[in-house]
Amino acid sequence: MNLSEWVLPFLQKFSPVSCFLIDRSDLSVSFESLSSYELKKAYRKAAIKNHPDKGGDPEKFKELSQAYEVLSDPEKREIYDEYGEDALKEGMGGGGSSSESPFDIFEQFFGGGGGFGGGFGGGGSSRSRKKQGEDVKQVLKVSLEEVYNGVTKKLSLSRNILCKKCKGKGSKSGASSRCFGCQGSGMRVTTRQIGPGMIQQMQHVCPECRGSGESISERDRCQQCKGKKVTQEKRVLEVHVEKGMQNGQKILFQGQADEAPDTVTGDIVFIVQLKEHPKFKRKQDDLYVEHNVTLTEALCGFQFVLTHLDGRQLLIKTNPGQVIKPDQYKGINDEGMPQYQRPFMKGKLVIHFNVTFPEPGALTPEKCKILETILPSSTSSSSMSVDECEETILHDVNMEEEMRRKEHQRQQEAYDDDDDDEPGMQRVGCNQQ
Repeated sequence: MNLSEWVLPFLQKFSPVSCFLIDRSDLSVSFESLSSYELKKAYRKAAIKNHPDKGGDPEKFKELSQAYEVLSDPEKREIYDEYGEDALKEGMGGGGSSSESPFDIFEQFFGGGGGFGGGFGGGGSSRSRKKQGEDVKQVLKVSLEEVYNGVTKKLSLSRNILCKKCKGKGSKSGASSRCFGCQGSGMRVTTRQIGPGMIQQMQHVCPECRGSGESISERDRCQQCKGKKVTQEKRVLEVHVEKGMQNGQKILFQGQADEAPDTVTGDIVFIVQLKEHPKFKRKQDDLYVEHNVTLTEALCGFQFVLTHLDGRQLLIKTNPGQVIKPDQYKGINDEGMPQYQRPFMKGKLVIHFNVTFPEPGALTPEKCKILETILPSSTSSSSMSVDECEETILHDVNMEEEMRRKEHQRQQEAYDDDDDDEPGMQRVGCNQQ
């Protein structure tokens, strides 16, 4: 069977020069009698006549486009001549007779949004260039232990995917027309009078097409997605939080956001948010921890056990005579946070020591005399006789309360200065003659 035998009974149906006629629906072509120019001319005339937006049959328009796809491709035409139409359906030679949407073929032929394609909903300019979909950003709260040790979190989410039954077309035939409610713009403008000679314009999403700019007939609507072109999919994502990740760092899942027709799918972005730890504080790759010691421990030595973020028990100690001063910092190498993507390299574990002194009255005069014999003597000296000095009394001072009191006093004095200026008093200036 050759191509001419497939179409000869239906010649002259669409054009006296040539025609597109397929034996199964009276739309096919006798290729031997057509030049490339005549082939395009015949398709152009038949496609416009049978386009669904012009009242044509969607099935005939689809088959017409499939016939043009076969006739304009030498490889597919050769397969048909040798093996028949069934071979094309099975996809021999790397593609079947319907590998492209009929509207895609129509758009390619007429040049996207210009020419004959601009007025049709099925082949408008929205198909010529895909827009970028929005990224989905979500905060991922993690503990300091999870960042120290690394963790994998399983998160369940729902997203929109293109309907598998209609391949995101929304219709059984793949056809759609321009919405008459918004004329394909997806938006409607309404006006209302808010006063004499005053009119307010408001723009809102078209309720008929829900902003798509397309309209699909009820009988042609896809039963699975109900014409929405997308369906809901639930899936579980495994999010790997690597050791040493920083607060605010992003974990990216490319192309996993909501799908939409003619849109490049965006990404899902998880933003690491580090929760506050009750004991440890993180500063870059170092860990800080507060520890209180008594004055006796600060002078005579101490030891205590510190539970690390991975559960290990660290023994922290000082030797007798190794004095710890108030507000002093001591560090331990390679016990801090692991570095990101270099987990075997770690920062420091820094301990901030707070020395707790005895309460007033805890030391009797007798104990003080004993301490004076042990501790270094006072280095302060005075050439003036104590008898010639005035005796003073020390008392506790709350510095925060003292600063607030002084600020209030300053504001009150400024207010009083403003009240001293009499109302109506004019300032006297010097005028030059």
